[in-house]
Amino acid sequence: MISFFAQDIEMPAIDRRRITDWIKRTAAFYGKRTGEISYIFCSDEQILQTNRQFLQHDYYTDVITFDYSEADVISGDIFISVDTVRSNAEQFCQPYERELNRIIIHGVLHLCGQEDKTPETRHVMTEKEELALKTLDEMQG
Repeated sequence: MISFFAQDIEMPAIDRRRITDWIKRTAAFYGKRTGEISYIFCSDEQILQTNRQFLQHDYYTDVITFDYSEADVISGDIFISVDTVRSNAEQFCQPYERELNRIIIHGVLHLCGQEDKTPETRHVMTEKEELALKTLDEMQG
């Protein structure tokens, strides 16, 4: 089950059914099935607190993924700072909705095993994000 929650902010306007289908398709593309995945949309302050409390990182970020996957079933909690997503959209001259979708799928790609700690793995992550976004565009008809 894929769930969406808002913590200390208003829930972003997303088409939950379409996004859920997209997440499942993306997972299947990488040979995975979806288990329990929770998206928690929050503010910069909330993600900073989460980053400090659980990862001992003292900085803002756009997404934090807690991976509870077992074998081929992906599960986890994905925290997304809507504030940072909005800032990144402006910085990279992208529509807000597209940047939000990129970060939504970024968390799923982590659950599927994709890392982004080196320049090489960041490049691969970006390519996989773009491929997934293309799939989402095609799903819109």
